[in-house]
Amino acid sequence: MAFDFPEQFRYADSHEYAHADGELVRVGLSAFAVDQLGDIVFVDLPDVGAVLNRGNGFGSVESVKAVEDMYAPISGEVVQRNEAVLASPEELQNDPHGEGWLLVIRPSDPTQLAELMDASTYATKVAAS
Repeated sequence: MAFDFPEQFRYADSHEYAHADGELVRVGLSAFAVDQLGDIVFVDLPDVGAVLNRGNGFGSVESVKAVEDMYAPISGEVVQRNEAVLASPEELQNDPHGEGWLLVIRPSDPTQLAELMDASTYATKVAAS
């Protein structure tokens, strides 16, 4: 199956994406990760004000198949979380790169974005798995 990975996003090995929007960064799960999970039934996200450290877990997503931890692609403070996804986890499945975003964070080190994979590198990684 072919996936569309937005060119302006950066991707972590653990399949989270980070999208810079001014001083803030929107974080979510890639379409590939969402597809692998299947029917999503529950999403757990940190509260606004939580501090995330790159590579550390920040929540989980539960599907009918499995429960998977999600990992922060960059470090920063949570300034917003997607309450719509918490109320209706299927939003994550329907539009993972759009309305299915998870968090907005204020990065503590914006240079970490450059260390993530670009869309073509991530697409190559996914195709090989």
